[in-house]
Amino acid sequence: MNEQKTYTFHVHAMHCPGCVALTESELSEHPLVSSAQASLTSRTVTVKGDFGQRPPQEVAAELSKALSEHSLSIEPEENRVAWGEFARAVPFALGFAALFVLLQKLGIVDLVQTGTVTYGTAFLVGVVASLSTCMAVVGGLLLSLSATFAKEGDTVRPQVFFHAARIIAFFVLGGVVGALGSMFQLGALGTFILGSAVALVMLVLGVNLLDVFPWAKRFQPSVPKFVSRRVHRVASISHTLTPALIGAATFFLPCGFTQSMQLYTLSTGSFLSGGLTMLAFALGTFPVLALVSFSSLSIARGVRSGVFFKSAGLIVIMFALFTLMNSLVAMGWIPPVFGF
Repeated sequence: MNEQKTYTFHVHAMHCPGCVALTESELSEHPLVSSAQASLTSRTVTVKGDFGQRPPQEVAAELSKALSEHSLSIEPEENRVAWGEFARAVPFALGFAALFVLLQKLGIVDLVQTGTVTYGTAFLVGVVASLSTCMAVVGGLLLSLSATFAKEGDTVRPQVFFHAARIIAFFVLGGVVGALGSMFQLGALGTFILGSAVALVMLVLGVNLLDVFPWAKRFQPSVPKFVSRRVHRVASISHTLTPALIGAATFFLPCGFTQSMQLYTLSTGSFLSGGLTMLAFALGTFPVLALVSFSSLSIARGVRSGVFFKSAGLIVIMFALFTLMNSLVAMGWIPPVFGF
């Protein structure tokens, strides 16, 4: 007779809503697990299943083998802030900021002067997104998808279908979001509120990437769990069209950068502008995500992952501040930043 037991384990390296979805999805596929419920706030997962008489330590070790990006333990992850990593992260972030200002001067990413987010800016936001939360959310999904089709000897076609469908879907669905925005007359105040909301979302993302304030993770936005769970579960189905469907569905995955760009797209009030904005964002994420899918690269597990994430966090905070200043400039409350 099977005896279902419930265990609560601490999840190491959990830092975003995508980690929650990925952890639950991968554990649910384990033959001994009947249910898995993860929490970003406590960085734990409650697992129910038939593990016989094995002690919790062995169960945690067994289940950790099923996880591609995380590990389980009966002990909480020690929350030590590696302040020394900022010594390398800050110069890198400042260098990126200098490059951004240079591109601003050249008019390539005219974020502040025009009161809008240009396609060049959307592309750069996509690049940053692919190096942070999108790496955890979509990267883990790609690894799962690759493993599923690799078992059948099909390694290239699924990746091509995934990325092509993702880029097309971001254009089409971004256009739909933009068109929906045309039904609402936001006005100057509404535009300011929406822009401030985008800045706030990005600010929370940046702070969480710094991994300094664990309590801030509870404020990170996410889509309903049932949506992300279904997307991850479909990835394990080796149907020819599965990669394309999953690629298109990433538009709805809990990546805060995607959600912040979707908020902005809503304000465009245009199918073409909204579609091109999300297309530029998707193209920005493509190089790194393609590298992940074709080489199984996982920067998050590298020895310098702390410096990497802190650099990304500082850059994201910079984008949040630029976006907020953009809203203030559009309202006429402050002069154009840096004289642009």
